[in-house]
Amino acid sequence: MIALRALALGWGDLLRPRILSLVLTGLVMTLLLFVALQAGTFWLIRAFTPGSLSLPWLGAIDVGNTLSWGSLALFPLMGFFLMAPVAAGFAGLFAERVADAVEDIHYPARRGLPLDFLDGLLESLAVMAAVVGVAVLSLVLTPFLGPLAPVLFYGANGWLLGREFFQLVARRHLKDPHATDLRRRNSGTVTAAGALVAIALTVPIVNIAVPLLAAAAFTHLFHLISGRSGPDSRYPRG
Repeated sequence: MIALRALALGWGDLLRPRILSLVLTGLVMTLLLFVALQAGTFWLIRAFTPGSLSLPWLGAIDVGNTLSWGSLALFPLMGFFLMAPVAAGFAGLFAERVADAVEDIHYPARRGLPLDFLDGLLESLAVMAAVVGVAVLSLVLTPFLGPLAPVLFYGANGWLLGREFFQLVARRHLKDPHATDLRRRNSGTVTAAGALVAIALTVPIVNIAVPLLAAAAFTHLFHLISGRSGPDSRYPRG
C-alpha cells in the first residue's frame, strides 16, 4: 500500500538530524507558547479577580489567589486539546524545509520550487485549520454517533488532512489545477494517508511530531504518485 510506504519513509526521515532538529524546535516553541499562555492566564486572574470573599464556615478566602493557582489544572487539559493544532501551526512554518530536505536526500533530480512566504503562511494556516477540524469533530460527533463515530471521524478527516498536506507538497512542483487534478485522480491513496495521519494525531504526545511526519510522508507520497503518473510531475509550478 502506497500510503503505508510513504508514512514509513517519512518516519525514517523524521529521525534524520536535519529534520529531527526541526521537530525539536517545533516542540520547544509549542511548549514555550503553552507556558506563556498558562502564565498569562495566572496573572490575568490575579489582576482582575476580587481579593477576598467571606463564606460561612470557611471564613475569608483569597479568591484571586485560589483561582490563579487553580488555573494550573487547566494546563494538561489545554495541552490535550490544543497541542496538536498549535504544533501543526508551527509545523506549517517548517513544512517547506522538511519537504526540501526530503527531496534533497531522496529525489535530488526532482526538487520542487519553494513557495513564497505568503503562500507558505496560508498553507500553514490551512493545515492548522484542518487539524483543529480533527479535534472539534472528535469532541462534537462522538457522543451522537456511538460506534460509527470512528468511521466518520477518520474518513472525513482523512480526506481533509490528505487534501491539505498533499496540496502543500504538490504546489512546490505543479500549478494549482494540475496539483488538484493529480490529487483527485489518486483520492483513495491520498485519503488513506490522511486517515493514518488523523489516527496518529489522536495519540497524546505523539501528535506533537505528527504534522512534520506528515510533511515528510506526503512529500514521498507525491513523488511515488507523480512518478507513476507520467508527465504530471513535469508541469511547472505556478
